[in-house]
Amino acid sequence: MPAVRYDVIGVGNAIVDVIAASSEALILELELEKGGMTLIDSDRGEEIYASMNNATETSGGSAANTLAGIASFGGSGAFIGKVNDDALGHVFRDDLVKIGVDYKTPLLSEGLPTARCLIFVTPDAERTMLTCLGISADLCPDDIDEEAIAAAEITYLEGYLFDPPEAQKAFHKAAEAAHAANRRVALSLSDSFCVERHRDEFLRLLSGHVDVLFANESEVTALFDVNNFEEAVRLTSGHCEIAALTRGSEGCVIVEGGTIYEITAKEVKRVVDTTGAGDLFAAGFLYGLARGESLAQCGAYGVSAAAEVISRYGARPEDPLANLLMESGE
Repeated sequence: MPAVRYDVIGVGNAIVDVIAASSEALILELELEKGGMTLIDSDRGEEIYASMNNATETSGGSAANTLAGIASFGGSGAFIGKVNDDALGHVFRDDLVKIGVDYKTPLLSEGLPTARCLIFVTPDAERTMLTCLGISADLCPDDIDEEAIAAAEITYLEGYLFDPPEAQKAFHKAAEAAHAANRRVALSLSDSFCVERHRDEFLRLLSGHVDVLFANESEVTALFDVNNFEEAVRLTSGHCEIAALTRGSEGCVIVEGGTIYEITAKEVKRVVDTTGAGDLFAAGFLYGLARGESLAQCGAYGVSAAAEVISRYGARPEDPLANLLMESGE
């Protein structure tokens, strides 16, 4: 078995986030699905982008944000995702490398441009996302570096990338490579609309290839097509080893077999922007899991990281998350 080089390797969309404050009226005017993530084409992307005033542009993508969080905790990570050899592609790569994430997927000189996610944040801190996936959606099995997968304690798969059939094949290849090396596989469901589109495929992936499931309340109830969270919690134990289920201000529920851990959310004086809350929760949880911490401690790291990121704009930590370990006496 290869030596461990990474705590976590992520497979996901390589996206640059464009974030702007928004009024409720603008959400209605643009006929957006508030609180959701909608895939849009390039023309619609240009139209929406033109309406975004005082926007900031930063590297994003759900799994990439999680890897950024793991690096901020002091962990080691790598990322697999496609960008083009354009301005945003270089921004994405340089940002990841600068924070210490290993990123060796080649920049491509042809095809669609680098992906971008347009994020509107309303005064209630809710985020409405529209995503132009660009070349990121072209991820295929050939892009999976099996040697790097085998060298990571945990392979983390981003559900947002699950729409294209070739990306689904890439997920299966990554999971098989991880298990062949006796490593764990984690999956984030990412979005309830995505789950509803691919419920059967997600369930097949979950039952045969996934050890750790990340989902929020709406995603996990959509996955099992049930109306209450408690029933969804019960069903997770028959499909994966561990489920980490977030409930916003109510904290999270961790399920391992017949054991359930309830972790209280960390108090936040003012919620500014919920963008990245789930990504950073996964960062804290995976960091702890890769380091052999108890599931309760993993959950505590997760809610602490999520609390840090929702207290300001943006999906990545400004201050080192390693400070949270110092606060807890680690």
